[in-house]
Formats: sequence, C-alpha cells, structure tokens
Amino acid sequence: MTANAHGKIVIIIGPSGTGKSTLIQRVKESFPELIESISYTTRPRREKEVDGVHYFFISKEKFFEMRDEGEFLEWAEVHSEYKATGKSFVEKKLKEGKFLLFDLDVQGADSIINVFPNESRAIFIAPPSLTELEKRLKGRGTEDEKSLKVRLENSKKEILRKDDYDYCIINDEVEGAFQRLKETVAAILKGD
Repeated sequence: MTANAHGKIVIIIGPSGTGKSTLIQRVKESFPELIESISYTTRPRREKEVDGVHYFFISKEKFFEMRDEGEFLEWAEVHSEYKATGKSFVEKKLKEGKFLLFDLDVQGADSIINVFPNESRAIFIAPPSLTELEKRLKGRGTEDEKSLKVRLENSKKEILRKDDYDYCIINDEVEGAFQRLKETVAAILKGD
C-alpha cells in the first residue's frame, strides 16, 4: 500500500489543553500546501465547530457501520467517544504526492505510523507541566468536573509517550513553541 506513495504525513500529537489547536492553526496558515485530514467523531459538536470542516460528526451507530465496512485507516475510543480517519482520502492524497496534516492522539498516531512508517513524521506538543495543563483545561471552560478528570488522567498517560515520536516541542510560551514547530514542519516538508 505504501510502496507507490510519494506524499508525506505530518502528525501533531498532544493532550487536550497543550495549545495544540492554536499551534496547528498557525502551521496551516504558514504552510498552505498542508492538507488537513478531517477525522470522523461521535462526540458532540462544540459551539463554532462546523461539520465537514473541523470533524465529520456522526452517530455511534454510523461509526460502527463504517468501521465494520473497513472504511477507517485507524480508529480509537477517546474520552468515551470515538474518532477515526477515513482510509481512502489518505491513500489518494499520498499517491498524488500531497502533504497531509493530522491532529491525533497517541493511539491514532501509532496507527497511522504503523501503516505509513516511511511517510509519517510525528511531533508531540507537551505542556510545560501537569499543573499548567490542568490550569489551561479549567480555563477553557468546556469540561465538567468528570470530563476534566478523565482528560487529565489521559493526558498524564499521553505525556509519558512524548519521547516516542520524532520530535517533542514544549509549549511553554506560544510564540516560541510556534517558531520551533514551524522550523520542524519546514524540515519535514523538505525531506529532512
């Protein structure tokens, strides 16, 4: 499946609250040649999210139907909801020589890397500390106490994996983190 692929996959990984979304938005603005992969998800749509732009929002029943039909490249249960990457989209873009951008958790990143080890480069975005991560999550105001606790526990596990990927960038200050991320993505796209 990967022998004829000429494109590249840039995977950005990081727990909720690391500032990953802000950094990814700036990377997309700096590298218009990156095509963002849009995941399927069963989680409820948040205010300002648009179906087909941020995610494809589907029911759990539809999700399992698509999974069982082999339409996903990878899928995972995340925070009691399900996320997946459509298989045909990724394969088509790689064969066309395109650069794909993925915003994934560690499970999704591992799955993509296993299928496309030569095309994939993974960048882990880490918080400066768990205390800062908790502060950022609370500051978003998008989580109830139960959901916050689940996200923090999952984040602790994900952070243990930060050195398992090609690059790790600590988002201690957004401008500095963005400059490091920008340099890293530029090197990946050039083939370094």
